Amino acid sequence: MPQEPEGVRITPTTIIPWRELTFRASRAGGPGGQHVNTSSTRIELWWDAGATTALGEEARARILQRLAGRLDSSRRLRLVAAGSRSQLQNREAAVERFRELIAGALRVRKPRRKTRPTAGSRERRIKAKKTRGLTKRLRRPPEIE
Repeated sequence: MPQEPEGVRITPTTIIPWRELTFRASRAGGPGGQHVNTSSTRIELWWDAGATTALGEEARARILQRLAGRLDSSRRLRLVAAGSRSQLQNREAAVERFRELIAGALRVRKPRRKTRPTAGSRERRIKAKKTRGLTKRLRRPPEIE
């Protein structure tokens, strides 16, 4: 997905400006031989969800509620990408994951409609329970009077 010059496009109307995102490169762990010890290819993306100006009050509240488990105590989101040996590719991966995460959190979910079991399904359930009870009753030793 091509990058927007003004920021990360979340929805057709929502763009998070680049100035709100902070990127930090560090050394990636794991296998990789000599290369991994010398190059800072792992990318950390930080975004202050509590102080963003790109979202309205309602959208910000939805983000803070839906992503509460992923935010730190100062309401900042941190994403890490270290899958590639290229800093640029890791940066692009972090931005794409950020875009998907925020778009998913902003999506308004339709309310659940209560449903009731059909008469046929209730009958089948009761019949299955009675059959199971009969099977268990027939397994018992005969009662001696």
